[in-house]
Amino acid sequence: MTGNITEYDIPIIIPSYEPDEKLPALLKKLKDTGFRNIVLVNDGSGEAYIHYFEEAEALYGCLVLHHAVNQGKGRALKTAFNYCLQEFGQMPGAITADSDGQHSPECILACAQAMLVNPEALILGCRCFEGDEVPARSEFGNKCTRMVMKYLTGITVSDTQTGLRGIPAFFMQQLLMVKGERFEFETNMLLETKTRKIPIVEVPIRTIYIEENKTSHFNPIRDSVKIYMIFGKFLFSSLSSSVVDLALFSLFCFLLKDRQWGRITYVMVATVFARILSALYNYLLNLKVVFQSESSIGATLPRYALLAVIQMSLSAFLVGELYPLFGGAEVLVKMPVDVVLFFLSFLIQREFVYREKG
Repeated sequence: MTGNITEYDIPIIIPSYEPDEKLPALLKKLKDTGFRNIVLVNDGSGEAYIHYFEEAEALYGCLVLHHAVNQGKGRALKTAFNYCLQEFGQMPGAITADSDGQHSPECILACAQAMLVNPEALILGCRCFEGDEVPARSEFGNKCTRMVMKYLTGITVSDTQTGLRGIPAFFMQQLLMVKGERFEFETNMLLETKTRKIPIVEVPIRTIYIEENKTSHFNPIRDSVKIYMIFGKFLFSSLSSSVVDLALFSLFCFLLKDRQWGRITYVMVATVFARILSALYNYLLNLKVVFQSESSIGATLPRYALLAVIQMSLSAFLVGELYPLFGGAEVLVKMPVDVVLFFLSFLIQREFVYREKG
């Protein structure tokens, strides 16, 4: 416990857009459970829905924050974060929950208790996605995002889309400056935990789907675009390095045309210098832009050089061994070999070359 603060004192943040009867049902249960600070955000629902928010204030003692127009779940959460940081400064953080009844008071309470035990961690209320009762759309969306996030970022969580989260106060303050106004904000929040080295604690919760989750606006492709951008930057880094290598090779050939040093020709020299400089360009781009590592050059450059040598040697060995099996079609063999090594290189660079200690 933190001082005299109990799990019932921790603010519960509920963003809501065009709610139905499931919202007052949830608020009643939360009040009956004993939660004292419920912050409800009306994200521009319109006059037809205002009675739900008036009822929330009058019957359930909620504090209601209003957006004049719909601005998205991310903006609604930031509005609530800002309010809680000012009004509940003594609290360890806040719990976010959805308004559609998918999060029971018991599960919300479990996350609040976990927050008191782990005040420095992001708490995730994680559902189980096994069973016939799980809608195919939700199962596919979670599994797709989960696999992509693990491969591209190294973040392993069992429920990437959960809206039930316990967010420490210091992290809420940092999240106010993080981009994302709609559902993508929750994905960006997970990415920030790695950047800021914030641990994640998972709390198993009940899996509740109402009307097969038809009201969900989450799109696993659109709302996870920032994850895919990591690989997009890596792809750009690799392709642009090839262009730099070719441009430098052409330049050195022009400058050193017809020169020779013993058995060493100008083509050999141009190849080596172009490859060294393009590799240095690729290394720095991956360090600062793709993986945004804070590790020192002294620690990462030798690892990068070792990986480059191993990757080049493997490519030469595999192509040399395999091309006779395919009728001597060297190019057709080299292409799939280098594609596989390319994906392996991404994983090794993320987990070994640019990974920071701890």
